[in-house]
Amino acid sequence: MCLLHESIFGNQSSNSITQELSGRPQYLILVAIDNGRVIGYKIGYQDRKSRFYSWLGAVYPEYRSQGIASELMIRQHEWCKSQGYKVVRTQTKNKWRKMLILNIRHDFNIIGTYTDDKGETKIILEKQL
Repeated sequence: MCLLHESIFGNQSSNSITQELSGRPQYLILVAIDNGRVIGYKIGYQDRKSRFYSWLGAVYPEYRSQGIASELMIRQHEWCKSQGYKVVRTQTKNKWRKMLILNIRHDFNIIGTYTDDKGETKIILEKQL
């Protein structure tokens, strides 16, 4: 999973994932595997009592458009419902258009935007479970 993460997100090390999750009361890591190789993942955590934050996800380019990200999202949301969460929140950037479209196709609503410390616009989305 670390190799995939670093190949997609570059400078964000996998150590930052461990640090972020270590302070969370509950988190979920889902992986898609093909012939023993991690080809996709989805990570999220509880950020409020009834809200789950879908934080990171990626699929290797050669495995995209096969429904892998969609299946990981469906499984994440099923798990969230089973844990009593009422809302899933996520954020993306306009440059990650396929992720934005995937979220909208899975009933997320855009609830706001903001500009991050790098000057990039982030889009905030939520889905009622």
